[in-house]
Amino acid sequence: MKFLLFTLLSTLVVVFLNSVAPYWVVMIAVTVLAALIRPSNWGGFLGGGLGMGVAWLGQTLYISAITSSTLPDKMGTIMGLGSGLSLMVLTAVLGFILGGCSGLLGVIFRNLVQKKPTDVYLG
Repeated sequence: MKFLLFTLLSTLVVVFLNSVAPYWVVMIAVTVLAALIRPSNWGGFLGGGLGMGVAWLGQTLYISAITSSTLPDKMGTIMGLGSGLSLMVLTAVLGFILGGCSGLLGVIFRNLVQKKPTDVYLG
């Protein structure tokens, strides 16, 4: 349940914050969100990655469809990727990696500062 909540909220944060802030501010927001929601390590990585990757892919597809520009195809050709669709997929993969690292950082930071009982027998 935390995974789905974190994925949905990180997608919404990325969609709304990307229009007014640079990507590193969005990464900090995903990190803080992961620290607040406290998913598992894999849940933080995959939730943040899916949230940011899907949001970036959706935004590139939306902008490309609305503007009907040939710029993605031209940039894909210049970069040696072939078409604009491959450039959009590369953007989504980059968003997945950045979001995943941000989510994992938030989970690890929360585990680092969270108090652990030392006088309790855990055996």
